[in-house]
Amino acid sequence: MVRGKTQMKRIENATSRQVTFSKRRNGLLKKAFELSVLCDAEVSLIIFSSKGKLYEFASSNMQDTIDRYLTHTKDRISNKPVSEENMQHLKHEAANMMKKIEQLEASKRKLLGEGIGSCSIEELQQIETQLEKSVKCIRARKNQVFKEQIEQLKQKEKALAAENRKLTEKWGSHDMEVWSNKNQEFGRGDEESSPTSEVETQLFIGLPCSSRK
Repeated sequence: MVRGKTQMKRIENATSRQVTFSKRRNGLLKKAFELSVLCDAEVSLIIFSSKGKLYEFASSNMQDTIDRYLTHTKDRISNKPVSEENMQHLKHEAANMMKKIEQLEASKRKLLGEGIGSCSIEELQQIETQLEKSVKCIRARKNQVFKEQIEQLKQKEKALAAENRKLTEKWGSHDMEVWSNKNQEFGRGDEESSPTSEVETQLFIGLPCSSRK
């Protein structure tokens, strides 16, 4: 079945409009992520629903990207004459950007548990889900770091054990050689300290002499 071409106008049915928003929003976020990874680009995406809910993606720090954008815009504007119309447009754009920054700061404070007194149940559940995902990612990274450190310690332990065996073999053979040399010196000392004693004897052969009267 061939799908008809979507007309570019506001969807009147609230349910269909919400479904379309969710699908297009997820697709846009996915495309932004793929662009940042495949092309090594710095991408930041900010989406506000019709109810004022914030959805965002940033390949790096969102605030740094916004500051970079403002600096780039400022440099670009300074290189050309500014008309009254451009000035009004810039003021409007700056006001919108400041509003978005304030909303981002408010979202950040809510993630830190601040200013949540006026949040609805849906907003609190959304914040809770986002925090759970963040904690899960942090724990996974922590476990990975622990495993890497344990593996490094095991490698060091193996290296130290091998070095210990080499030293043991080296000094063990050295001690045996020293002990053998000492035994040889001790044997020579006993031979030198034991002088040969000669005993002189007189041997008489014949009858004993008789005494003369």
